[in-house]
Amino acid sequence: MKQTLYPQFQLLLVDDEPSFLRSMSLTLERYGLNNLITCADPRQVQNIMAEETIGLVLLDLTMPVLSGQELLTWLNEEYPDVCVIIFSGINQVDAAVDCVKRGAFDYIVKTTDQEQILEAIKRAIHTQELSLENQALRAQLLSQDLDQADCFTDFITADPKMMSTFRYLESISSSNQPVLITGESGVGKELIAGAIHELSGRNGPLVTVNVAGLDDNIFSDTLFGHAKGAFTGADKVRSGLVESAAGGTLFLDEIGDLSPTSQIKLLRLLQEGEYYPIGSDRPKRIQARVIVATHQDLVAQQQEGNFRKDLYYRLRTHMVRIPPLRERLNDLPLLIDHFVRSASEELQRPPVSVPAMLITQLQGYEFPGNVRELRALIFDAVSQSDEEELSLKPFQSLIGPPKAELTKQKLSFPADEPLPTLTQLNKLLVEEAMGRANHNQSLAARMLGISQPALSKRIKNMKEESE
Repeated sequence: MKQTLYPQFQLLLVDDEPSFLRSMSLTLERYGLNNLITCADPRQVQNIMAEETIGLVLLDLTMPVLSGQELLTWLNEEYPDVCVIIFSGINQVDAAVDCVKRGAFDYIVKTTDQEQILEAIKRAIHTQELSLENQALRAQLLSQDLDQADCFTDFITADPKMMSTFRYLESISSSNQPVLITGESGVGKELIAGAIHELSGRNGPLVTVNVAGLDDNIFSDTLFGHAKGAFTGADKVRSGLVESAAGGTLFLDEIGDLSPTSQIKLLRLLQEGEYYPIGSDRPKRIQARVIVATHQDLVAQQQEGNFRKDLYYRLRTHMVRIPPLRERLNDLPLLIDHFVRSASEELQRPPVSVPAMLITQLQGYEFPGNVRELRALIFDAVSQSDEEELSLKPFQSLIGPPKAELTKQKLSFPADEPLPTLTQLNKLLVEEAMGRANHNQSLAARMLGISQPALSKRIKNMKEESE
């Protein structure tokens, strides 16, 4: 019979004394804690952590070559979700306080009663089990949040605001009410309209028309069609796009540019559910869902008298705002990688690597053209790349001189003043990086050239020092 292992994760016992390893292993196994790995050489810990599923580390404080404090610091930076209990042969208050500050779950003296040692280990195991359960629950909820994740495969994003938008779109997918999509040019409003259509499961097509610049007559003819003889040249019946979208979705882009007369006709279409082809006195029923989009501020348009309030309130039954790229900079690496691959395939060029400095330096750029602008820049850069690395020429006017040159220009220390300490510089760099990254630790860590757990630890230490 296969032995059941407990706990579900592995325990790693690290001590340079073989006798302690043997006795502690036997004690743990006697109490049912048999999912255990022992290590007598602290230099092997990094390899073990990389290869095994470790949830709790029992670590000796005093070891030659590599001390417990050093390993504790490394573990807390690289594996912040792993609990660490420190074992020591000496009861030292200062050492215990230092270890807890470094992130240890507990500090135990080896001569302590075995029952107390086991209780401390069980508490750590229980804490870790709760943490793993919460992580599993969050992952399960996330996977269940998007019932139709395939409808969002065209979106390259990991941004929480976008994920929230996707969940909202799923919740309104069965509605027949209109949807108003707002957002700057280039954020992907057309993709959102396509996702709504796909989510709805409608059998009819998605019919798209950009209404910007259409006068009232062209707007009416385009949407509603005309009867034979309605005007000069109308020698046959023409169906409009509303009819073409029957059973599907009608997407009207740049709705903020509609003329006042066209706004009235659209309001009637939405309110009454019917329309008249030009030259016809027989109304037709709309059989399509209407989605509209604009990059303009319709509230401001109302105040200026350029957009009808009744139409606005009719359109905003369901409203979606797509954030600009500058508000979701954590998507930059994903988007750049995607566009580089797409451009390389389309231009039939070998893949190129992205300079690490590019993503960092683009953090401060506003991206007025949003994702569309980034795509154009990447395609241009790939076309100009003649080696293995992506060309930076298209970005030079946006990101300024190279990073080293910027550092030389801006970083200076007055000769008559004392130099800042390394601790002070570390704090200033962390604060600057967090500010530039809009408090996104992943981006800030990339700017500083360290791991996200390492940055998190630095921020935690800075807070503790300031208290």
